[in-house]
Amino acid sequence: MNFRWLGRVSYPDGLKIQENLVAQRQRDEVGDTVLLLEHEPVYTIGRTRDHSSLRAEDSLPHPVYEINRGGQATFHGPGQLVGYLILDLNPLGRDLHHYLWSIESVLMRLASDFGIEAGRREGLTGVWVENRKLASIGVGVRKWVTMHGFGLNVSEDLSGYDAITPCGIAGVTMTSLSRECGRTISVAEAAEAVKKRITEAFSQEVKL
Repeated sequence: MNFRWLGRVSYPDGLKIQENLVAQRQRDEVGDTVLLLEHEPVYTIGRTRDHSSLRAEDSLPHPVYEINRGGQATFHGPGQLVGYLILDLNPLGRDLHHYLWSIESVLMRLASDFGIEAGRREGLTGVWVENRKLASIGVGVRKWVTMHGFGLNVSEDLSGYDAITPCGIAGVTMTSLSRECGRTISVAEAAEAVKKRITEAFSQEVKL
């Protein structure tokens, strides 16, 4: 498993890096890779006719990108740790549901590293602290090689979500590691914890 810290990158640049790695992974030119980064402020939404989660789409404060993942609108920006997983699911059983469940498990274990009891909510993808959403997950698959991944809120500043209905869930409350811990946690600190938990998951289960 290769980890790459990209720092803060624009969404188009991050997408281009992903697409190049997916093509290389399909040709078996690189191994499974996890990109860890922050984005400049942006909204993304899956390929769907329903854009109601963007609310006033023409007057949003940041650009919008429609991408090949599932799900409604979400926000990416500074203070959020983004993880893009470029993995070959062929040796992992081509089980997309287990893959999503496993990403949730990794992030739940990470939350526990910071003293936060996080879990799932029935029928809703992501990681939650009671009824507050800590992390969003949306993946794409090309010839059984994955792309996209998760957005884990780290900073206390969650104002980027104010202009949308996150994940299309009316009345949802977003939260972050720093808010739940009551102290400032850096994205770099969260990234190191994520690397540890993903590495553990692979070494113990030979799959996420």
